[in-house]
Amino acid sequence: MRTRTIVHLDLDAFFCCVEELKRPSLRGKAFAVGGRPDQRGVVASCSYPARAKGVRSAMPMSQAVRLVPGLIVVPPSFKDYQHYSERVMHILHQITPIVEQISIDEAFLDVTGTTTPPLLLAESLQKRIYAECGLPCSIGIACNKLVAKIATGQGKAHAQHTHTPCAIEVVPPLTEAAYLAPMPITALWGVGEKTAARLKSLNISRIGDLAAVDQAVLERMLGKHGRDLWERANGVDNRPVVTEHETKSISSETTFDVDVYSLSSAEAALSGLAVTVAKRLRRDNLQGTTIRIKLRWSDFTTITRQSSVKKPVNHETEITDHAISLLRACWTGSPVRLIGVGVSNLSRVQEQLSLWGSENRVKSHTVARMLDDLRDKFGSDIIRLGKEFKPPNDS
Repeated sequence: MRTRTIVHLDLDAFFCCVEELKRPSLRGKAFAVGGRPDQRGVVASCSYPARAKGVRSAMPMSQAVRLVPGLIVVPPSFKDYQHYSERVMHILHQITPIVEQISIDEAFLDVTGTTTPPLLLAESLQKRIYAECGLPCSIGIACNKLVAKIATGQGKAHAQHTHTPCAIEVVPPLTEAAYLAPMPITALWGVGEKTAARLKSLNISRIGDLAAVDQAVLERMLGKHGRDLWERANGVDNRPVVTEHETKSISSETTFDVDVYSLSSAEAALSGLAVTVAKRLRRDNLQGTTIRIKLRWSDFTTITRQSSVKKPVNHETEITDHAISLLRACWTGSPVRLIGVGVSNLSRVQEQLSLWGSENRVKSHTVARMLDDLRDKFGSDIIRLGKEFKPPNDS
């Protein structure tokens, strides 16, 4: 069997680098991309000078500005990030058609059979992305996805003292187990806090320790997960680079600037989120039969509730009606910090079948698509449903 060559590419501090392209004066400064510190904002990304002072992604922005006085806070520009992401992915698809994008700034490539040495391939790809997009990236290359991704992280760690890592780490074939052996077990996919604690009770603290344990022992201890961990610890990962992923659910949520106490306000927010979900469903020609809501109270307790419908839906009115029913059933009057709505159990819309459906249903979906076009052209607020408006004097 031919040894595979898998590339893992990660754009360095992607959001921040895009912001620096837009505002060169930010270069070399401590800044963070995210929400406002006085409105429960969270750090989405931070520059390397900010990281050197302790700022981290997912940190509350209020904590970040206390940690780094004078920290520059930049609101996110997701349209710009998507634009640059698409440009980078276009370059990757010119290298190979076998590209698996796993996030807006990260992808795997299968370049098996290439005659270019891995190091030269990585250097060429780095230079091209920087020349054409102005973005730095780090690259890991190995014979499988697991080791390639870990190699990217290791390369970044070795170069963490630099402004941007632009790291390259290549793991030669047949050296995967030895490469992983000295790393802590927490560096391995699938080892969380609980699993790590169980393994450490057996004096297993390094990946090499885990690889040396009898596979049957791990299976008795952790079941199938134990077998999977043993394979990963030995550098084995046969997963292919997948060019397309099936969408399992579509959802949208929002965190309120100020806790919401009134049911009518929560319903209005839920209605607005349903519009976003419905639009994405129609854009992807999808419909679903499970509607789910998510609520997070002010004490961070989080619940989800869902219900199934007989006929698949992708219209905001239908999604809103079911979501609000779920909301009313679990409403306690406690202050709400976050609310979300989603649709799952998805299937493709069979357009030709709609001709045999009810006339009202066909008209409803036609109008919905017209509204999508108007919102795309003139903005999301050009037309809104009555349910999306707050009642007067509501607080």
